[in-house]
Amino acid sequence: MSIFESIILGIVQGLTEFLPVSSSGHLVLIQKIFGVDCNVLFFDTMLHVGTLAAVFVVLWKEIKAILKKPVQKMTGMLIAATIPAIIFVLVFNKYIDDAFEGKYLGYGFLLTTAVLVLGELLCRLTRKHSGEVTYPKSLIMGGMQALAVLPGLSRSGSTIAGGLMTGLSREKAANFAFLMSIPVILGSIVYQGYDIVKEGAFDTSLILPSVIGMIFSAVSGYFAVRFMINLVKKHRLYGFAVYTAALGAFVLLDQFVFKLIAW
Repeated sequence: MSIFESIILGIVQGLTEFLPVSSSGHLVLIQKIFGVDCNVLFFDTMLHVGTLAAVFVVLWKEIKAILKKPVQKMTGMLIAATIPAIIFVLVFNKYIDDAFEGKYLGYGFLLTTAVLVLGELLCRLTRKHSGEVTYPKSLIMGGMQALAVLPGLSRSGSTIAGGLMTGLSREKAANFAFLMSIPVILGSIVYQGYDIVKEGAFDTSLILPSVIGMIFSAVSGYFAVRFMINLVKKHRLYGFAVYTAALGAFVLLDQFVFKLIAW
């Protein structure tokens, strides 16, 4: 992997982790385009470290409040929101690995489009928007997050849309969605770290590209989180839905018609 590729992948990971367009889907797609076929588990793990750092910087005030008083309602709701993803990964682990080969990537992007549109439509039908996150709402958002483990289906888009579906205010839906990302990203780092040790997948040639990719992932992720929090307050998600629909259509056309990319 070249330094240029690591910079591009770092920027893409940071931006798409928090924009509702699927970071895993974009990473799979770009790795296919670049023809990156080396073992990138360590590299992917370092990119997740970068995005985790970005969330901590932007939401440090909320995180600090939780760390000062860990036994509180917010902690419980974050745990509740994380449980569906843990169950999903444990039950469907084999199928998730197959999905990351890219065979179903186009369908994943189209599912993101459907989720974003449905979230906005149901948000309009909800007359009263509650600014408070509750356990039932956190579980619904957690269920949406669990499905977004699959590449192409956006985690941030699914969780924000899930919050809008439950009647949360747009700002609260976005804030809680990004807080929810912390245990999931942290869990992903631990899980991938275990695989690296178990499989001996540490490639010393990827140390420098991984560090550079992590830095660019952190910086781009920082701007992406701030951008999304401000955008969701005032604007709808239809623009991202159009983008993922076009991307999903392109991937499917390439897989079945053009065959420009080696799937």
